[in-house]
Amino acid sequence: MTQVSATLTIRTNKSLKDEVGKIFSRLGLNHSAAVNMFYRQVLTHRGIPFDVKLPNKQTLKALENSRKRKNLTTYKNSNELFEDIGI
Repeated sequence: MTQVSATLTIRTNKSLKDEVGKIFSRLGLNHSAAVNMFYRQVLTHRGIPFDVKLPNKQTLKALENSRKRKNLTTYKNSNELFEDIGI
């Protein structure tokens, strides 16, 4: 059975498209292949293949602190980080 192609036209921010395109390129993909992969995953999962939810207050505060470079913990090396998180 022959698959019939369909065209999908979307609007997005140009800089977002360009930045995402760079990532796709490094993965050996183009936008069309990536969208088709996403569609296949939607079929497989019978929904969006990742969590879509609003961040809680703690996450919002952490994101704000990160943007403002406030209350950040730094480590001299990965071993120090792993020790701090108990690995």
